[in-house]
Parts: sequence; C-alpha cells; structure tokens
Amino acid sequence: MTIVRTWAGTAARIVLAAVLGYAGWVKVQDLTEAGRTVALYQLVPEESAQLVGAAVAFTELALALLLLAGLATRAVAAVTALLMVTYIAAIASVWARGMSIDCGCFSSGGTLTGGAERGYVVDIARDLAFLGAAAFLITRPRTRYALDRWVLETKER
Repeated sequence: MTIVRTWAGTAARIVLAAVLGYAGWVKVQDLTEAGRTVALYQLVPEESAQLVGAAVAFTELALALLLLAGLATRAVAAVTALLMVTYIAAIASVWARGMSIDCGCFSSGGTLTGGAERGYVVDIARDLAFLGAAAFLITRPRTRYALDRWVLETKER
C-alpha cells in the first residue's frame, strides 16, 4: 500500500506542478491583464490589483518549480492548499454577489454575458480537487523523483 501512496503522491505533485506552472506562465505573459482580472473580483483596491495579479502569477510559477523538483514538498503543498482555498473563496464571493466574470485561472479573465453559474460550479469543483491533491501531499510528502529524498532523507540504522 505504501508504494501506491508514494506513486499517488508523485502524480499529485506533478499534476499540481503542471497546473500551477501553466496558470502562472499564462498570467506572466500579460501581467497587465492579470491585474485587470484581479480587479474584476472587486476584493482588493483597484490600485493594488496590478500588484496582486503579478504576485499571483509569480507565486504560481515558483510553487510549480518547487513541486516539479519535489523540494520542500510538504511546505509547498501547504502554500498551494492555502492558494486553492483563496481561489475557492474568491470565486464563491463573486458568485454570491451575483457577478458574472470568467475566473481568469488559465487565461485572462473577463466579464461574461451568461452561463457564469455553471462555470463557477466547475471552477470550484476543479479547485477542490486540486486542494485535495495538496492536502494529500501535506500528509504524505514522500514521493518518487523528488529532491526531498536526497536533501531531507535521514539515515536509518
């Protein structure tokens, strides 16, 4: 059973790295648009949205690189879980306020004309799945092909 958990953790780590890496890379390509997307949520002052958008983009990229390398997996998974909770809360907030926007998770966001409610359910469900993967890594950070194995491994006697 341990080997199954190890491989499941490896898969979770790689999937989260790919998702965060792609999302961050898309945002870094147009930081102005990333800031506009943050502003659409109306959760931070408009003058701070640009900074928050850039911070999110670079944070996602940094987390992706650390997850891909398997370095500080438990800590990085905890930060990733916190990020997913933040995303879920932001999307739920927009939904609760009756706003109709694209989340901007994997592209630049924008105001939608319709069908946002269905989109919010899908976005929240997806982020809950990613939160589950991060939670799994918090509890079982030992994975295959990870630098943690060489950096943090203690010698057993």
